[in-house]
Amino acid sequence: MSGQVLSPTIVRLGVRSVFGRWRGALLFVLPLSLIGLAVLVRALVGADPGAAENTLYAFGLAVTVPLVALLATSGLLAPEIDDGSISYLLAKPISRYTIVASKLAVAAACVVVFAAVPLLVAGLVLLGSEPSLALGFLVAGLVAGLAYCSLFALLSVLTRHAIVIGLIYLLGWEGLLGGLLDGVRWLSITRWAGEIVDTIAGVHLVDDLSIWYAVVASVVVIALGAWLTGRRLRAFNLTGDE
Repeated sequence: MSGQVLSPTIVRLGVRSVFGRWRGALLFVLPLSLIGLAVLVRALVGADPGAAENTLYAFGLAVTVPLVALLATSGLLAPEIDDGSISYLLAKPISRYTIVASKLAVAAACVVVFAAVPLLVAGLVLLGSEPSLALGFLVAGLVAGLAYCSLFALLSVLTRHAIVIGLIYLLGWEGLLGGLLDGVRWLSITRWAGEIVDTIAGVHLVDDLSIWYAVVASVVVIALGAWLTGRRLRAFNLTGDE
């Protein structure tokens, strides 16, 4: 099999897969909504640090970033598995991990363009006098987005209902339980990202969470999710079934 890390052909097909469906339109709506909300908040309350932090965290990190990751990642592997076209990729002399890495590269690019950069722009709109806040959300959005991409990629090869389960996870674990149970912070990608913002911008979004734990946990999810996705993909035969 080929030893290359990324396949330009698979990357190109991945881009077409994401933007050739309804998901592509939603990827543009989410960042525009975030920036539009930032403009509205700035117009209503001015350069208020509390409002800026709450807006960027609640709508940026907790909503825009995971949804962009879910939309981008679910459009890369799941449709090909559902319609059986994954068999064409599996028939090629390409490592399963090259397939996963190429697909995740597309998802990562979507996270940068549609989540991390819009967070930076929204941060500068809300509080241009404190660029460290915008920078913190840029970095946190990128790290959280990559972690979510790895997690959702794994979901897409485990079940045909990756989007539904992903939404349940975001609403239930990251959303509802994350707001009710303080201990969830140890297993919450959004909370880990919040700690990254705290460290870079010198704010206080997350309680009692080490930056080292947040970074290491994020890296583990990114690496382990990608590895398990490739391992799972190896279980598929040339018909696209297990």
